[in-house]
Amino acid sequence: MPQRTLRFRIRQDGRVEETVEGLVGDSCLHLTEKLESALGSVERRDSTSEAFSSETKQTKVISTEIF
Repeated sequence: MPQRTLRFRIRQDGRVEETVEGLVGDSCLHLTEKLESALGSVERRDSTSEAFSSETKQTKVISTEIF
């Protein structure tokens, strides 16, 4: 089984960038949907060139409010 990796980058303005590696097709969406809904709304999804190969990597920017 290939390694699956989730990476998160929290920016100073509170936005969270999520990168998913090692998943094929839309399986990354199913893996992260509950986490994304807990963090906030997804502003944008960017597929990299790897999204069209046998492994998928997508970056998502999630809008959150920090109090």
